[in-house]
Amino acid sequence: MNVQKNPKRSPFRSDLLVIFIILLAAVGFFFLLSNMQKGPYPLTESELLVAIEEDKISYIEIEFLGGDNQNIYKVSGQFTVSNTPEGYKGFTFNIHGDRLELIYEAVHNYNIANPTTPIELQVNEHVSIDIWSIISTILMIAIPVVMVFILFRSMTSQNNRAQDFTKNRAKLSRSKTVKFDDVAGADEEKAEMVELIDFLKNPRKYAEMGARIPKGVLLVGSPGTGKTLLAKAVAGEADVPFFSISGSDFVELYVGVGASRVRDLFRAAKENAPCIIFIDEIDAVGRQRGAGLGGGNDEREQTLNQLLVEMDGFSANLGIIIMAATNRPDVLDPALLRPGRFDRQITMQVPDQKSREAILKVHARTKKLDPSIKLSDVAIRIPGFTGADIENLLNEAALLAARENRTVITMQDIDEAADRVTMGPAKKSRKYTPKEKEMIAYHEAGHAVIGVKVRHATIVQKVTIIPRGQAGGYALHMPAEEKFTQSKTELLAAITSALGGRVAEEIMFDDVSTGAYGDFQQATRIARAMVTEYGMSALGPIQYESQQGSVFLGRDYLKDKNFSDAVALEIDKEVRRIITDCYEEAKRVILENKDLLDNIAKYLIRVETLTRNDIDEIVATGKLAWWDNQNPESTEVANW
Repeated sequence: MNVQKNPKRSPFRSDLLVIFIILLAAVGFFFLLSNMQKGPYPLTESELLVAIEEDKISYIEIEFLGGDNQNIYKVSGQFTVSNTPEGYKGFTFNIHGDRLELIYEAVHNYNIANPTTPIELQVNEHVSIDIWSIISTILMIAIPVVMVFILFRSMTSQNNRAQDFTKNRAKLSRSKTVKFDDVAGADEEKAEMVELIDFLKNPRKYAEMGARIPKGVLLVGSPGTGKTLLAKAVAGEADVPFFSISGSDFVELYVGVGASRVRDLFRAAKENAPCIIFIDEIDAVGRQRGAGLGGGNDEREQTLNQLLVEMDGFSANLGIIIMAATNRPDVLDPALLRPGRFDRQITMQVPDQKSREAILKVHARTKKLDPSIKLSDVAIRIPGFTGADIENLLNEAALLAARENRTVITMQDIDEAADRVTMGPAKKSRKYTPKEKEMIAYHEAGHAVIGVKVRHATIVQKVTIIPRGQAGGYALHMPAEEKFTQSKTELLAAITSALGGRVAEEIMFDDVSTGAYGDFQQATRIARAMVTEYGMSALGPIQYESQQGSVFLGRDYLKDKNFSDAVALEIDKEVRRIITDCYEEAKRVILENKDLLDNIAKYLIRVETLTRNDIDEIVATGKLAWWDNQNPESTEVANW
């Protein structure tokens, strides 16, 4: 196996080695300096004999140095010198063994003549070892050797880094931490993967039948729908090595590096076959060539060319299945999507109500939920949530419960977590003026009235004037039943509902505020889509625009616009007509239900948040019993 595993050498070890070398050099320098400062007095044999007679020697030591043939001795001792602070200085010199008798005789004669101050003579016939000389010698040899070793190692490391630069950066995983049981709400997608798993486990069965298993599987879907999780589950079920890499890991500044990494990745995969290669965000390297999308890039195009060759070239990649994920399949090169490369595309949809309930059950395994919580009710509460959103929802609910020192997660925690995930945390510290609070209450009450009284409008599940994010308040709308298509009547009702807040402000205060900014965005987007994309206007069933790009500052710069300037004027007129008609319809409904508007706004000012049950009770009785029973003195809206 030749998978890139590039563990970096520990910097602690390198630093420790450098410190050790510096200490050795310092010690060696200290000894050399001390030896230089305390160097021996330049004394010869004849001068020593004279000094003995002149009573200038107090101590003599004779040590054997040489071998049998050399017979060399070292003579050292202390010589009286008047110009030193100590009054003496050491001396040393070497002498042949035959000359020692002269020194012995001189010392013997001096000691007889001076019995009170004899010269101390010490003779060592064993080979003496000068530790400091040995250390100094070793240091003088070791320091250059170590420095050369470090330099050689550094050069080798640079060469290795240069070679590793062109190797693939895929991570190899052999663990089976994720199985199909961990992937909920994607039964059809998992069924598509079953035959791939069977092929990886028993490829001979398919080879005998002459069947060709798809070489590549492209997972397409919105962010958070579980593309990467499904790929890991396939590897876990098949129990095969799993190479994971991002598309951006192939692309580098230097041309040819990405192609080299692709070759190295497939070479490592062949050594570990059968296996799975998973390329996340493949659009980073697989964008269409020559289309001008993402700019011209020779490195990226060469990398893509090499990937195309490896997937379906002259050499066979037996036992290797390539899986890739992207949320932008429209920008991929057509050569990637042809049969023989990515033969199969699997779309990961945003989960429906049943799938959301299954995903909730998976993520609730490790959570302590209140027994009264019904996950089916939670699934209804969160339309449009992806698998990642649902995991984040339960995690936020757990954090809220822990913050309040509760032992279990309650429905209140989940409801608050859903609002936090959708709109952001509540800003209860923000204080409104009485006039501002009343206007916001009537604004949100206008949305609620439209949701109750307009046919085909989405049901208001909750309305609040507690600010979250950029919104001063909001009304949570949900359809009576989950649908995958919308009729023209339902779209017009959605526009009318979005305009209900502005209409309520105009009727009650004869003035308007900036609070309808987001509502106008939503209404304009729906109306324009009805005219230019859905063919639901007087301009006929013609698609004038198609979604192919991202929105920047409210405009879709990459939309295909197949119309002239004259048609653009007609489109603008038709969008204005639709919104104007819906605005008049919202005004009619609110004027006919002004008492209901007042009641909802009255309780919103005091309670701040009304649930669907509260709104139904106000619609049926004109009162909110639980609040009126607790506050019997509060019956009218304050008149500011």
